[in-house]
Amino acid sequence: MTGTVNMLKLSVGTEDVAGLEAWQAQKRVRTPDGFPRHITRMWPKREAEIVNGGSIFWVIKGVILARQKIVRLDEYIGADGIRRCAIVSDPKLVRVAATPKRAFQGWRYLPVEDAPADLPDGRQDEEALPPELSKALADIGIR
Repeated sequence: MTGTVNMLKLSVGTEDVAGLEAWQAQKRVRTPDGFPRHITRMWPKREAEIVNGGSIFWVIKGVILARQKIVRLDEYIGADGIRRCAIVSDPKLVRVAATPKRAFQGWRYLPVEDAPADLPDGRQDEEALPPELSKALADIGIR
């Protein structure tokens, strides 16, 4: 039986979860069937585990703040003819407990047991704290 693994990705240039949502709403970052996608150079070797219920967790300004369920991985051929991986996700962004994360390049695997918990349903629509404040609170153990 195949397990499940998540992915961890920096949302470069994004100021907050609303900014990530606005970026993903742009037609140019959507698949032909309307799902948001993020194109990356490397194809995950653990594809079967990722598409078996995995999510992409987004790091914004040094803090993991949201996730999206991964729907599938699509092949994407750029204008340069190079094969890339399009990580296709559910459009719904789920806010998670703010968790500090140092910068890294590309993406990383995130084991299910290490993933931050979703915020309760009653807190999903709260106005988000600025990432810097979320990070400071998480650093002292308050989520």
